[in-house]
Amino acid sequence: MADAGNWCLIESDPGVFTEMLRGFAVDGLQVEELWSLDDDKALMKPVYGLIFLFKWRQGDEGAGVPSTKENIFFAQQVIQNACATQALINLLMNVSDPAVKLGPILTQYKEFAIDMDPATRGLCLSNCEDIRTVHNSFSRQTLFELDVKGGYSEDNYHFVTYVPIGDKVFELDGLREAPLEVSDLPDGKDWVEAVRPIIQERMAKYSQGEITFNLMALVPNRQQKYQEMLDALTQANENGELDEQITDITINIQEEERKMTTYRKENARRRHNYTPFVIQLLKILAKEGKLVGLINDAYQKAEARAKKPALNTDKTVLKLKDESMD
Repeated sequence: MADAGNWCLIESDPGVFTEMLRGFAVDGLQVEELWSLDDDKALMKPVYGLIFLFKWRQGDEGAGVPSTKENIFFAQQVIQNACATQALINLLMNVSDPAVKLGPILTQYKEFAIDMDPATRGLCLSNCEDIRTVHNSFSRQTLFELDVKGGYSEDNYHFVTYVPIGDKVFELDGLREAPLEVSDLPDGKDWVEAVRPIIQERMAKYSQGEITFNLMALVPNRQQKYQEMLDALTQANENGELDEQITDITINIQEEERKMTTYRKENARRRHNYTPFVIQLLKILAKEGKLVGLINDAYQKAEARAKKPALNTDKTVLKLKDESMD
């Protein structure tokens, strides 16, 4: 893989991905985290695509048939650490809803790369300074690390996208040469139902209790949708018969506002440079004679954790609040 400048690791979090959409000036969309594929509250229809984070393993062939259909926009990943943005952009390039506006950055990229092969599209993406700037806006400040590996090897995590296109469902994985056709989509069938066994089968390949996953959905902007519903209900509420529905929708709008406020705060914390605070704290602890003891205690705890056997669980948890590494 080429470097094309430095690309930071991105945390698998709906607040991060939603703010990336805002950074790209995409209008009409947000990203929701799913605890299961039955999460009707999170899956506001239509669901434009799913973003799946999993532990990458060498030689994993995936389940599906390579496709060369021309109606699929697919860019290969040719740079390190960019799989989060790569998955999101591959998904966005295949959204055909007129209510969704890609914004100038992604519209310009799509128009420029539309007639290129997947590898060249990936190269263009890697050299797009505007896309890289949005991606790297989530870079974390480098702090201090204790190098206590304890015999554990480093795990690599990777993002892929599942998206319905025409009468098929495809897996878009930037590390592959082509999209994978993973499922047919009969008339009237919910595509999320069609892809459910594909994801479950992929998760089942790992040992029980070995790994956790993260799954997110690209859905309409909830606050905008609720506001449209509220406006329509308010206009039709001549006799007060719709007051209860109006109250419910108003509460939903307030919940979305609170959630977006929380996302902004969390992202601000991700970007904040805590180094001066940490240095000052270390100075105070050293002055009070506590620093060496705390460091030794941290080493002992880290070594004790490294010696513990892996825990076995009865079920796989669909959750990973960690950074992707690929």
